[in-house]
Amino acid sequence: MSQAPALVWPQPAAEFLWAEARTFLRTFHAETGRPGLRVRLRQVQKEIALNGTYRLSCEELIHGAQLAWRNSARCVGRAYWPALRVRDLRHVSAPDEVFAELRTHLHLAWNGGQIKPLISVFGPGVRIINDQLIRYAAYPDGSGGWQGDLQNADLTARLRRSGWEPPAQPGPFDVLPLAIEAAGNVHLYPLGLQEIQEVHFQHPAYPAFAALNLKWHALPVISDLRLEVGGLHFDCAPFSGWYLQTEIAARNLADAQRYDQLPRVAQALGLDTRRERSLWRDRALLELNVAVLHSFDAAGVKLADHHSVSRHFVRFEQKEARANRAVQGRWSWLIAPLSPATSPIWHRQYSEDAQVRPAFLKVPVLDHPSSAATCPVH
Repeated sequence: MSQAPALVWPQPAAEFLWAEARTFLRTFHAETGRPGLRVRLRQVQKEIALNGTYRLSCEELIHGAQLAWRNSARCVGRAYWPALRVRDLRHVSAPDEVFAELRTHLHLAWNGGQIKPLISVFGPGVRIINDQLIRYAAYPDGSGGWQGDLQNADLTARLRRSGWEPPAQPGPFDVLPLAIEAAGNVHLYPLGLQEIQEVHFQHPAYPAFAALNLKWHALPVISDLRLEVGGLHFDCAPFSGWYLQTEIAARNLADAQRYDQLPRVAQALGLDTRRERSLWRDRALLELNVAVLHSFDAAGVKLADHHSVSRHFVRFEQKEARANRAVQGRWSWLIAPLSPATSPIWHRQYSEDAQVRPAFLKVPVLDHPSSAATCPVH
């Protein structure tokens, strides 16, 4: 009887891949209670030896994406990781098809305002240049300042080099097109009003607040992170949850390097801005948060508040401790930027030294000024 040929590792990287796959598969089977670990390990070992890679099953991909959320050291909303829905789109990598599925992602995640956590995992050779699917442009205002979201100045400039033309009358909340890169080419896709759900802000006690014409899109979809599961990389895996009100009111609209709206808010509230000891910045910041919470509630759109999410995170820690799992955390991201000392997280310490996988990691963005660009209209 002939013997089966010996398995030969094609390259050292395969040894690393096998180690990562083995660790993940053991975790997957232990946490899900699925049988057949030994058989699955032999299958994957042989597949790596023959091809230098392997393919996750759909169930493995789902659990891996959920674990990546659970392991996210910067996320204070990890308590909901088991609720993450995963769309297995590894068969999709053509830019037009990716964009069509991104529109579907926005619709499914939006869910009529009752936002659901969702990730769409695409095939190889494609990635999204935008760090979020919905981002506001930034333009020089001609007087040494900026209009729009200053954080997106570089992204705006890059998309303009790729062929995007801003509106004839640029405004502070112009949504940038999606830039999908494949085979060295950048393809631009404008989002329609049906994909962009925005909440306009009003204050329950200050009618003058509405005249500020402030708003924000309701659905955050992070799109520039690489999903790593079992040693495999998925460079196009946009992931969405729902906003925490301080992300919008205490950072996006308030930061001096973003929209810098606290002076305008203070003016609308009639606050004394002539001296810092009046604490006008603090009062404006608080009322801006009140307006965002009030407006999302009035619009029927899901939004977390920083006090509730902090308590949920503490319960998440306790549950992880009962499962004998350590919680990684970056304290500066977990603590709220509004009244942080009132949070139960304030006095806690976290380890952020180890990179626990599965994980979401940053994908390097390279500029290709000579790349061809297309801008289809839909």
